Amino acid sequence: MTEPRFELTDDLFTPKEVSWLAFNERLLQEAEDLSVPLIDRLKFLGIYSSNLDEFFRVRVATLRRLAGLGFRSREFIRHDPKQVLDQVMREAKRQHARYNALYEQLIVELGEHGIHMIDELAYDEQQAAFVEAYFHKIVRHRLHPIMIRGRGDLPPLVDQAIYLAVRLSDSRGKRKPRYALMGIPTDVLNRFVVLPSRNEEHDLTYLDDVIRYNLGSVFSLFPHDTHDAYMVKFAKDAELDLDDDIQESYFSRISRSIKRRGFGSPVRFLYDGSMPDDMLDLLLTKLKIPRDESLTPGARYHHRSDLMNFPTVGKGSLASPERPAVAHPDLPTDGNYLRAVRRRDVLLHFPYHSFDHVLTLLREAALDPKVRSIQICLYRLARNSSVVNALINALRNGKQVTVVMELQARFDEEANLLWSARLREEGARVIMGVPGLKVHAKLILITRRERGADRDYACIGTGNMNEDTGRVFSDFMLLTASEDVAGEIRAVFEQIRKPYRTGAFQHLLVSPYNLREGVVKKIDREIELAKAGRDAWMDVKLNNLSDEAVITRLYEASQAGVRIRLNIRGMYSIKAGVDGVSTNIQAMGIIDRFLEHSRVLVFGNDGNTEVWLGSADWLPRNFDKRIEVMVPLRNPKLVTQVRTIIEAHWRDNTKARILDPDLSNAFRRDDKPPFRVQDEIYDILDENT
Repeated sequence: MTEPRFELTDDLFTPKEVSWLAFNERLLQEAEDLSVPLIDRLKFLGIYSSNLDEFFRVRVATLRRLAGLGFRSREFIRHDPKQVLDQVMREAKRQHARYNALYEQLIVELGEHGIHMIDELAYDEQQAAFVEAYFHKIVRHRLHPIMIRGRGDLPPLVDQAIYLAVRLSDSRGKRKPRYALMGIPTDVLNRFVVLPSRNEEHDLTYLDDVIRYNLGSVFSLFPHDTHDAYMVKFAKDAELDLDDDIQESYFSRISRSIKRRGFGSPVRFLYDGSMPDDMLDLLLTKLKIPRDESLTPGARYHHRSDLMNFPTVGKGSLASPERPAVAHPDLPTDGNYLRAVRRRDVLLHFPYHSFDHVLTLLREAALDPKVRSIQICLYRLARNSSVVNALINALRNGKQVTVVMELQARFDEEANLLWSARLREEGARVIMGVPGLKVHAKLILITRRERGADRDYACIGTGNMNEDTGRVFSDFMLLTASEDVAGEIRAVFEQIRKPYRTGAFQHLLVSPYNLREGVVKKIDREIELAKAGRDAWMDVKLNNLSDEAVITRLYEASQAGVRIRLNIRGMYSIKAGVDGVSTNIQAMGIIDRFLEHSRVLVFGNDGNTEVWLGSADWLPRNFDKRIEVMVPLRNPKLVTQVRTIIEAHWRDNTKARILDPDLSNAFRRDDKPPFRVQDEIYDILDENT
C-alpha cells in the first residue's frame, strides 16, 4: 500500500467512542418518537441500556487503561484518552438524565393505555396475596443475602448483576441498623410480574418490588422491624486478558480469562440516588470503589435492558405487528435447495426473507447421502441453536463436520465453550479460532459428491448464523456454487486450519491478507477515474467506520471529485461535508425496527459497477486482526437488486439521520411524501417473487 497522500489532522477524526454515544442517542430518539408503537419505544430504551452496559464494560474500560499509559497512549487512538474519557462521561451523564425522564414519561403513557407499573406500596389485597404466594413459591429460594459486617470486605459481586442494598432498622431506636446486599435473580426469572387486574386494565410490577414487599420474611431472623432497599449495579472491565503461554490450550486460556473477567476493576457503579450518604459510603468502602467518575446516581430501577423483554399486554396496536417473510423466488417450497443454488446464485436478505432458509439448507445437507462434509464458522449462536442441532444431525448421518468456533466473541465466550464441547462429543472437528486473529467471517461450505467429483456450495453472509438475531438484524447472505468463489472459501477454511500458510485470493477480499489492499485499490481506482473526468462514485454501508488509513483515502477521493455516500449505523470517525476536505462525502445512518447490520460496498467504476458484501467493517481490527471475507456479486439481477435496496436507503426521510461533524443526529427531511426504507424493502423483494 502506498503512503497516505493527505495528512489527517486530529480535528478531522472524531473519537469513535464519542461517535458511538451519538449512535446510542439515536435509540433514545426512537423511544421519543410518537409514531413508534409504545411497547416498541420501551424496548428501544432496553436496547439503549444494554448497549450502554457493554460500552462501559469494554470501551470506557479500555479508555481508562490507555489513560494510565500517559503520552504513549496517543499512538493507539490518536486523541488524548483522558480528554476523550472526560468527554464520554459528560455525554453519558447527559443522556442518562434524558433517559430517566423519558422512562418516566413512557410509564405515564402506559397508564393512559390501561397498563400500570405499580410498586409494593400500591398492591391491593388480591395483588398482595398473589405477590406473597409468588414470592414464596418462585422467588424466595433464589435469594442469598450477604450481611455487611463491621470488619472485612464483601466477597466479589457478579458483574452486571443488580442488587438490593438493604438497611434493617429498629423503629424504637433500641438496636443499631444492620446492612445487607442481595442479588435479584433476573438471570432465571422475568423482571416483570403480571399481577391480577380488573376489567381491561393491566397491572405489572418489578420483581424488585416483589422482593421489597417480602423483606420482612427474608430477614425474619433479625428483630429489626423496618426495611429500606436501594438498588445498585456494577459494571467491570470486561476485556479478556490472554497471556501467550503456548503450553496451555486456547480453550483453557479463554475459560480462565472469563472467570477473571468477573473480578475486573469497576468502570461504573450505578446506585439509587435516594440512598442515604452513610449507606453509600459504607458500600463504597466495603467494595473498594473510589469516588470518581465511575459513580453514577440513578433512579429507583436499574438494569433497564430488561425492557427489551417487556410483556406484550394491552391492545395489539401498542406493539409493531409481525410481517410475514417474503417468499424467495429461487428457492423451492419442497426442498432441494442445493439443486436451486447449482442453477444460479441465490441472495437472501434477512429478516425480509426467513432465516429458516439457512436451517433448511443445513438440514438438507445433513440428510443428503451425497453430501460428504459441512464446514461452518460460528460466532454468536441462538440460545437454543437450530444451527447446531442441524450440524449434530449431520454428524449422526455420517457427515464430516468442521466447526470454527470463535471463542473470543465478546460476552458469548462461555456459551461458545459449551457449544464446542457439545459438538465435540458428537464427533465434530472443532477449531477454537486462530491465535492472534478473531474469526469473524460468516461462512458455510457444503461439499457434495457429484459425477465422481466433489462440488462445493458456499454461503457468505454479513451476519451471524443465528436464527434469533436473524429475525431482527438486517443482513445479506449469498448462496453460490460458483467454482472460483466456493474454491476460495475452501481455501479460507484451509487457512484457518493452517494459519502459518500465506493465503492468496483472486476472487475474494479476505483479511488480514488482501482486504485492506483491495479496498484501498478500489478507492484509488475511483480517484483516478474522477481525475480523468470519468464517472466515479462509491456507496458504502457499514456498521462502523474508523480506520485512519481508509478515512485518509476517502478524504483524498472527495477532493478528487469522487461522489461518496456513507451509510453507517454505529461508530464513525470521518467528518463528512467539511469544505475543502470532504465536500463530496455524505453520511447518514438509519435506526428503525430492524438493526441495520449488513456490510455492502458499491463502486461505480465508470459504469462497470461492482457490488461486494461480507462480514467486515472498516475498523483497524477488521482489516488487520480478524479473518473477514467480502464476496463480489456477479449475477446482474442480484447486483441490480442490491443497488436498488442501497438507493432506497438514501430515499428514507423518516428514519435516516444525518451524520454531521457536530453529531447532532438531525433527521433527513425533504418535501417528498414519507418514505421508510424498511417498509420499502418488503415491496422490492416481493416484486422479485
